[in-house]
Amino acid sequence: MANKYVVLIGLISCTYFSVSAQQNEKLWYSKPAVAWTEALPVGNGRLGAMVFGKVNEELIQLNESTLWSGGPVPTHINPDAPKYLPQIREVLLNEENYAKATPLAKKMQGLYTESYMPLGDLFIKQEFKDTAVPFYYRDLDIKNAISTTRFVMDGTEFTRQVFSSAPDQVIVIRLSANKPKQLNFTVSTKSILQYQHYVKGNNELIMKGRAPSHVDPSYFNKNKIPVIWDDITGKNCSGMRYELIVKALNKDGTVIADTSGLQISNATEVVLLLSAATSFNGFDKCPGSEGKDEVKLARGYLDKAGKKSYTALFNSHLVDYGKFYNRVSLNLTDTIGGNTPGLPSDKRLQAYSNGAYDPGVEGLYFNYGRYLLISGSRPGGIPANLQGIWNNELRAPWSSNFTININTQMNYWPAEVTNLPEIHLPLFDLIKNISITGKATAKEFYNMNGWVAHHNSDIWATSNPVGDKGDGDPKWANWPQGGNWLCQHLWEHYNFTKDKKFLKETAYPLMKGAAQFCIDWLVEDKDGYLVVVPSTSPENDFKYGDGKISGISVATTMDMSIIWDLFTNLAEASAELGIDKDFRELLIAKKNKLYPLHIGSKGNLQEWNKDWEDADPHHRHVSHLFGLHPGRQIAPVSTPGFAAAARKTLEMRGDEGTGWSKAWKINFWARLLDGNHAHILLKELMRYTDQSGTNYSGGGGTYPNFFDAHPPFQIDGNFGGTAGIAEMLLQSHLGEVHLLPALPDIWKEGNIKGLKARGNFEVSIDWKNHQLVQASIISVAGGICKIRTSIPVEIDGVNAKSVSDNNGYVITFNTKKGKAYIVGPGTGIKAVYQ
Repeated sequence: MANKYVVLIGLISCTYFSVSAQQNEKLWYSKPAVAWTEALPVGNGRLGAMVFGKVNEELIQLNESTLWSGGPVPTHINPDAPKYLPQIREVLLNEENYAKATPLAKKMQGLYTESYMPLGDLFIKQEFKDTAVPFYYRDLDIKNAISTTRFVMDGTEFTRQVFSSAPDQVIVIRLSANKPKQLNFTVSTKSILQYQHYVKGNNELIMKGRAPSHVDPSYFNKNKIPVIWDDITGKNCSGMRYELIVKALNKDGTVIADTSGLQISNATEVVLLLSAATSFNGFDKCPGSEGKDEVKLARGYLDKAGKKSYTALFNSHLVDYGKFYNRVSLNLTDTIGGNTPGLPSDKRLQAYSNGAYDPGVEGLYFNYGRYLLISGSRPGGIPANLQGIWNNELRAPWSSNFTININTQMNYWPAEVTNLPEIHLPLFDLIKNISITGKATAKEFYNMNGWVAHHNSDIWATSNPVGDKGDGDPKWANWPQGGNWLCQHLWEHYNFTKDKKFLKETAYPLMKGAAQFCIDWLVEDKDGYLVVVPSTSPENDFKYGDGKISGISVATTMDMSIIWDLFTNLAEASAELGIDKDFRELLIAKKNKLYPLHIGSKGNLQEWNKDWEDADPHHRHVSHLFGLHPGRQIAPVSTPGFAAAARKTLEMRGDEGTGWSKAWKINFWARLLDGNHAHILLKELMRYTDQSGTNYSGGGGTYPNFFDAHPPFQIDGNFGGTAGIAEMLLQSHLGEVHLLPALPDIWKEGNIKGLKARGNFEVSIDWKNHQLVQASIISVAGGICKIRTSIPVEIDGVNAKSVSDNNGYVITFNTKKGKAYIVGPGTGIKAVYQ
């Protein structure tokens, strides 16, 4: 079988096989996908597809981002929960009886989240006389967001192109042959959800159906029936409806439709338009009785797109996608002349994993991360979940939900720094929804003010501590800091954009509501510190006493760091807006009493309020380093002692871990200004794997289609890795635009264009021989700019000087809104950016 698909270079045009011009903006392969993690993703933020590129029977697996099980979050889930809070605080604060805390915490749990559903599968079964495939090629063009499959059969070259259009809200598939009337194929669909087939006219196939009313997480198998299709609420709230329409548009040949599919005969070119919609009508509306008209929605998208030619559809897609993607470009120069860029992408990744020098494949990984974020998250839509918008399982790993103890947040780490602020907006819509359910959760579960969210959420904005009322492990289920961490994204969006309207109308009220819960949640310990009780460090355990193990304690470093971050950001927001002075002063007073960071006996940053040993010293989570990244409480410049302790913690934890864990560690090491170690983790993250399942022991890596391998697939590692590369080249969390803060030795030469720094500065950087050549800084909003560099620099046309300190050089100057400033070491600073 390995010899069946042969790439004949002489038969393929340079447009499709040139590796010199676009080698780092294409994934390409010499054979079809066999596994799902070999298929290529396309998406428009709502409609997703995984293209396998099979010859005789193509498989395109489909998703629609609003298609979930379940319905709105019920109320009065666990009304007895508040009575256990004083009890658990007593056993933890006064008795220090951690064994008693676990069963008490379980009595304070609610329901599991719902699950993200697959839409269905599209099959294209093509008829051929011969079985040999003398030529085969498929790719994903990241720059243009289109997947192409090309092969030769029966002496004819066949081409399939697939893209998902955001402006027209359809998936477009064009099939063509280089000889007339050679296309003979059938198109069919099916789903693992409930479905029925219908036809309209002679060229439309319709699949409509319904999602389950409830799906248990894949790791929870206590219930005998984990998938429930009937209404379980007693409120006529059945599962979400969906509709998929496939329409064939042919220039010649014939099309016949029946419920088995579409039959196309003797055609030269056919365009398939795929339109889909669901009855989702908001997080608080039952998708059955209160749902939108999915039939009308799907038909509306299809009728609008059907009036356009393929060229018009593709051109509008290109313009829309390009306005996001083309803002940033990265070039990591190959200074040695490696030969791996000419390999198919899976082979190239394997060679890289085996030690081949290939900085270009790291640039490809960065570009792919931005591609996935643009394709998986769009304004007005649903945020990217654990798998972005791509899922083929009824009970996906961890429900393919929003896991908000790191994973959802990591999804959006690249949004601001890689110049995609609009892509961040769906997350803010989710936060608004969670703040509403979270207010009810705060009152019902804790009898407290404000709003709270725990470690899991979904399209219905679930905010309670999950666990099916007692079956969740408290070390993750009962962690109430998810909403507080999400609030950091609100502040970061303001910090990067300087959008005061957003800060005043959206960010500040949400942040304040979260802080109001924290104020109620904090209690004073015997030493007068404000602490969190109960407190966990997702998702780790500690050893205490005579070999005992627990995951629940008091004032874990992560919990205290997140609250420090929220209070700090909110106080600054209050000052920025010139409002709420009394509340700001209260926040500052509370922050000054928070239980502080501690350094352990081994020189590490303590994870717990006591210097306990970890049950798993190499645990994938490094939650207690939140203050290093994504927070700003710890930094080599401002807190060198705690930065050294963070470094020791990372050394003790090791470089092992799941995919997303390695991605987080890239960012940690970048914040410690150690580019070489950050690069070690990047190579670890990009280690080729075809491992599936949930076996952590093998460690994470990258699948053949460059999806992140947790394992299994989780998209957060892709986004964390992309953010980590940006963090190595530009940092701004300390109020300075730090150029090349963690440049690894192996990146001897290169350039990055279009990154964003806090303060709304657009930054482009060129370097050579590991030194800054020059940079361009566009001041989008105006204001003071402070630049940190490793060498003294000058700014063209600005009377300012670099001042040395213990960590390099700093130059500060006033900027004018909209003006570009050229920064360089003093000679030829106009050479690159004219």
